[in-house]
Amino acid sequence: MAGSTSLIDICVPLSALIAQRPEAIAVFLRYKMLCVGCVIGPFHTIVNACAEHWVEQTDFVQALERAISGGPAPN
Repeated sequence: MAGSTSLIDICVPLSALIAQRPEAIAVFLRYKMLCVGCVIGPFHTIVNACAEHWVEQTDFVQALERAISGGPAPN
């Protein structure tokens, strides 16, 4: 996203992201990513998780940002 500051640091371990931003849990579940509570969470980042689950990282990060900022979730 050119010209904007992301609310998400894609290099933070998933367990830290989820602990700091519990509203992110719904996004992980909507994308059918079972990262919430996973033992790899302290070691994986958004980059790793998107690659492992074949999820488009840009779309996923945008969905996380909407959830964190209180925006509507896509259908």
